[in-house]
Parts: sequence; C-alpha cells; structure tokens
Amino acid sequence: MAEKHIVIVGGGPGGLTAAMLLSHRGFKVSLFDKNSEIGGRNRGIRADGFIFDTGPTFLLMKGVLDEMFELCGRDSADYLEFMRLEPMYRLLFDDRQIQVYSDPDKMRQELRRVFPDSPADYDRFLAREDKRFRHLYPCITRDYSSLKAFFSLDLLKALPQLAVNHSVFSNLGRYFQEEKLRLIFSFQSKYLGMSPWQCPALFTMLSYLEHRYGIYHVKGGLNRISNAMAKVIEEQGGAIHRNMAVQSLIVEKGRATGVRLADGSEVTADEVIVNADFAYAMTELVEPGVLKRYSRENIGNKEYSCSTFMLYLGLDKRYDIPHHNIVFASDYKGNVDNIFSNKTLSDDFSFYVQNASVSDDSLAPAGQSTLYVLVPVPNNQSGIAWPEQLAAVREQVLDALGDRLGLDDVRDHIVYEKNITPENWQHDENVFFGATFNLSHKFSQMLYWRPHNRFEELERCYLVGGGTHPGSGLPTIYESARISANMICDKYGVEFPAIPNNDWLGPSLS
Repeated sequence: MAEKHIVIVGGGPGGLTAAMLLSHRGFKVSLFDKNSEIGGRNRGIRADGFIFDTGPTFLLMKGVLDEMFELCGRDSADYLEFMRLEPMYRLLFDDRQIQVYSDPDKMRQELRRVFPDSPADYDRFLAREDKRFRHLYPCITRDYSSLKAFFSLDLLKALPQLAVNHSVFSNLGRYFQEEKLRLIFSFQSKYLGMSPWQCPALFTMLSYLEHRYGIYHVKGGLNRISNAMAKVIEEQGGAIHRNMAVQSLIVEKGRATGVRLADGSEVTADEVIVNADFAYAMTELVEPGVLKRYSRENIGNKEYSCSTFMLYLGLDKRYDIPHHNIVFASDYKGNVDNIFSNKTLSDDFSFYVQNASVSDDSLAPAGQSTLYVLVPVPNNQSGIAWPEQLAAVREQVLDALGDRLGLDDVRDHIVYEKNITPENWQHDENVFFGATFNLSHKFSQMLYWRPHNRFEELERCYLVGGGTHPGSGLPTIYESARISANMICDKYGVEFPAIPNNDWLGPSLS
C-alpha cells in the first residue's frame, strides 16, 4: 500500500490520540492546530511561573490512556508521572462536608460518620454498577456508523442495563434515599455539562468508575498528557504544525480532500480527521449548503451542554485545603434549574476549586500556589452579556471562596489572574454556544444519533472528540480516536492489535 496521508484538524486529546495511533501504524500524519501550545482544551496555561490546566484537571479510567500508549509500543509511565489521589475530593454542603475515597473501607466509614441516620447501600451500589458497566463498556468502544451496530450481541446484552426510564439521580435512589447522599454520587453529571435529574441513568457509571478505580493527577498538570502524546507522534515521524489554523475543509463532490489553511495554502489528504468542536467545524469550516442533516439551521436546534466561568489564580500564598473541592449551592436543584432550564445566573451557586499545589510543587514558584475555579453557568443561548457581568461574577466567586472555603484573604494574594467566560469559550476557543462539554448527552444525541465517527455527510471525513461517539470526557475522547483510527486502518487493510484487552478492569465485584 502506498503511504496514505491523514490530515488532522485540531490538536486536542482526540486529534493527538488519532495521530499517535495512525503514525505508529505507518500512515503519514499531519496535524494542524491554531495554538502555540498543543492540547486544545487540555493544553496548559503558563504565565509568571504558574501552570494551569485549561480544562480537565484529573484523569479517570487511567487504564484507557495506558492502552493508547501500549498500542504504540510504549509505556505511559515513561512519559508521565501519575499520582493517585486519596481522598479523591472533598464535598461541601451548607450543613456538612465529606471526604470522598476510592478506598471502600474509608468510604464506608465516612458515609457512616456524615450520614449516621441515613442508610447507604454503598456495597450494593458498587456491585450493581460494576455489573452494569461491564455490559455497557463494550458498547462504548464500538462504532455506530450503521444501524447494524444495534444488532451486535454486546449491545443486545447491554439493553436491559440502560435503565432508559431513569435519570442518574433517580437511579441512585436504589441505593441512597437522602438527597445529599445521592448528590455525592450524581454531581458527576456535570462532567458532561448535564443536570443529574436529566442525565441518562447509564452515566451513573461515572461515579462508579471514580470509586472503583480512583482518579489521578499528572505531575505538571494534565496538560502534560498532550505534550507526551505530541512527543510520541513526532518520535514516530508524524508532523505537528502549531500556530497554523485551518480556515476550511476542502470538499469536492461530497468528499473531503484536504484543508485550506488560514494563510491560504492548501494541503491535500487521503483522509481528514476533524478534532475541532463539532458544531463549530460544521458551521465555520464547511461552506454553507454542503451539509443537510447538520446544516447550520439544524445544528442550532440541537441540545447543548452548559458552559463554565473559569478563574485561574496565581497566589503568593499556599492554602491548606484539599487538592479537589466541590462546593454545593444551598439550593442545588434551584441552581441546576437556573443553568439548564431558566438559563440565568444564580446568586447561590455551586463551584469547583482545584488547589493542586498541595500535591504538586511544579505548578508554581516556591512558596506560591495556583487555584483553579470552575463555576457551571448557562451556555450562550442564554443571551447573558458577559462583558457587562464579568466583574460582578468575579466578585461573587471571590466572596464565595471566603464564605464557603475560608479563603478570606484571597484577594490580597493574587499575583496572576485569568478569566474565561462562555463568550471566551465561543469566540476565542471556537466552542459552539460556549457549550464547554459539547452536544448534550441525552439519548436522542447518543450512539447512532450522535455524529458518527465516520462522518455521515462527507466521504473521507472522520470525527474525534466530545462531539462524536462516545462523547465528552478524556477517556471517551481517547476511545473516539481509537474507533476512527481503526476504521481508517480497516479501509486500507492495515492490521492493528486487538487491544482493548481491558486488563485494567480487574475482577468483577458481583
């Protein structure tokens, strides 16, 4: 087979994983990214000696990442230093707080301490959700470009496990009665930018995966994963072009034949992989009138995730709070309704704070530290004027750091600051509607009904990232890249290992 040229649009986790796999399998790979720092929303923010992750701040399902390196004949530990966090995080309600562990004995003890009057069937939660996950995981790793996929034995076995009539919150009622107990195991719906009262019950797997396999920090931040992948790609002969934005896909007779760069030059390709935000790519990188199912009008009518307000603070002080902290609004349900239904801001809001310098000295100058603050907010369908709201929201967040976490003097110690609003996500990061977690993960936008890995509207065009199957989140984005890379290899008769071997899953709990 003559060497085939694969052009990849965007150097986020999906594009990098696809480039890593395909360059290892003998393809000529050219990846183009508009930024100087590779990684997309998984890249680093570096300023004044401080290092922040732009987006994801912890690694779930580490075994999936390990497999991507194994597929290239490499060991992830040769490129990255992993730190398993125990406790995983601290959750703060208005009347109590709890440390959350992946160690079952410690977790049982904490549940008894914090909820002495509310029985928690933690062991049944682990056993039952373990069984469900083992049925569902093979369905996540397969392609849904054809309806034939619904007749696979894996999916037929998994159908009874989907609990289609339940949300994550209602599904957790099988194990936990008190609302705050359920929130401990359902707030992870926010990882998908969804409400736990609307998120499909199958995503209960997110909290199960945390409790079964733990979560990891990477020394230097999760952005180091992107840098490690880029190193592997270049070791294998792949080309990464930084500071080179793609202006548009070149489409001829319904077929993607390459890309046109911002400087006007054109690059031809045998296959094109799109790792840009899906809705942005189809509205901005493809000429109007080319697409039907995903026309500009139809894309605007899809359902999207929430957005986030981000505050990155470099401080000349270190605070004695845990690595990960999640603070719940006093009226959590009301806050969630404002984000997803009313699309308004809340005075009483939930937020997340990463204080990673307590675990990793490499992120800040000696004696100093970083704080990463994330507040879920409505996406830009809300019409909120962020230039007018920014100052007030910033003050509210800084007040909340004092009121809820005891960081009363934080304003006095800020030596570096960066904000990202939904408007920034949309206009600076090319995220459609500023919806940080992409298309919603409701059932009608999943599996076959999510944009296909082999894009259905353009030949020789493949998708990777949160906007295609299996969805948002680092492990699932890695899986999207594996699916697309395998499909390209199948097309050209290139053999590849039969990983996933799923050794990381370990023995069943049931």
